[in-house]
Amino acid sequence: MSGHSHWSSIKYQKSATDAKKSKAFSKLARLIAVAAREKGGDPNFNPNLRIAIEKAHSFNMPKEKIENAIKKGTGELEGVSFEEFTFEAYGPGGIAIIIEGITDNRNRSIGEIKQILAKHGGKLAEEGSVKWMFERKGCTIVNTQEQDKEDLELKVIEAGAEDTCWEKDSLAVYIKVEDLEKVKKELENKGLKIESSSLEWAAKENIEIDEKNKQSCYELFELLDENDSVQEIYSNFSF
Repeated sequence: MSGHSHWSSIKYQKSATDAKKSKAFSKLARLIAVAAREKGGDPNFNPNLRIAIEKAHSFNMPKEKIENAIKKGTGELEGVSFEEFTFEAYGPGGIAIIIEGITDNRNRSIGEIKQILAKHGGKLAEEGSVKWMFERKGCTIVNTQEQDKEDLELKVIEAGAEDTCWEKDSLAVYIKVEDLEKVKKELENKGLKIESSSLEWAAKENIEIDEKNKQSCYELFELLDENDSVQEIYSNFSF
C-alpha cells in the first residue's frame, strides 16, 4: 500500500483551540450515540461502541461526555435522532472519495457537501461508482517512537497484519475486519502502544496527482472535515 488513504480528524487532538476540541467532541458524541442506539450501551457486547469509545479516549474526551452520549443513544437521556450516511464522490484530479457522516437532516447535509465539493472541482457520484475501488478493513495505528523498524514490521506481521503504511511517528496496520480486536490485543501483548483502532475504507490502489490538485484536495478535505455532519473522509491518493 503506497500511502494511507484516510484523512484523519486527528488534527483536532493536536490543536489547542477550544473551538476545535468542542467540534471534535460533538462529532464523537454522535458516533457513540449511534453505536449505542444500534447494539446497546455495553461496549463489551458492542464492538462498534467499543471502537467509538476508544477513539474518544484518544482525543481525551471527558468521561462524563462519553457516558452522556451512550445514555442518549440508549434513550436514558433525551437526544436528537441521528442517521448515518455514506456518500461517494470525485475530487480534484479525478480522485475517488468516500465520505462517512452522521446527521439529523440528510437533505441539509447533502446540500452542504455538494456545495463544498463544487467549490473545489468535485461532485457527488452515483452509489457504487466509487466504492468498488475500496475495501473495508480494520486499521490499528501503532506508535513507532523508540521502535526498531524491522522489529516492528516483524511483530505486526506475526500478529496478523495484511498490509501496513508508514507515517511520521506511527504505522497504520491493516487487518481483516473480523480480526481487528484479536490483532489489536496481540499487538498490545507484544508491548506496542496503540494510538487508535477503527474500521476504514482502504483504497485498493492509490493514484498519483500533481501538486496543484493535491493542494486542492487538502483544501477540500479541510472544508469537508469542518462540516458538523462529516465524520470520516477516504480517498485513493496518498496524503
